Amino acid sequence: MFGKNGIGKSSILKLIMGDKINYVGDLKVANDLKISYVSQTTEHLKGNLKEFARENKIDESIFKAMLSKMGFSNIDFEKEISRMSEGQKKKILIAKSISEQAHIYIWDEPLNYIDILTRIQIEEVILKYNPTIILVEHDEMFIKNVANKVISIENI
Repeated sequence: MFGKNGIGKSSILKLIMGDKINYVGDLKVANDLKISYVSQTTEHLKGNLKEFARENKIDESIFKAMLSKMGFSNIDFEKEISRMSEGQKKKILIAKSISEQAHIYIWDEPLNYIDILTRIQIEEVILKYNPTIILVEHDEMFIKNVANKVISIENI
């Protein structure tokens, strides 16, 4: 999804995920739909990676392998998440999502704080596995490379 800041892109994602948001119209989402979400913000992240994997019910070895592919070192695996950079925290959210089995992946500005090498790696994973993703992103080249449909939201 493309659109100016504040136009409601993130609100649409949250609505799909079941958040109680006032809106006009009809929205139908399957009851058993498994959604994997990457939020725009990272301030809720805490603990260590082992605890994070356990709390989110993801396979720790797959999760850490994804983080390794995105540049995490053995030292990074021992750090407290709250002390990591914003880029590292975003990588944690993306690695978590990629590690989950889901029907649909919803990513809200996943490339915030992400370096170019990691962006390319994320793009390669998307192109290789071809998951169903709804995302809000401002990186037009990334969208051009991975999206098969783009929705532009404008003021009416």
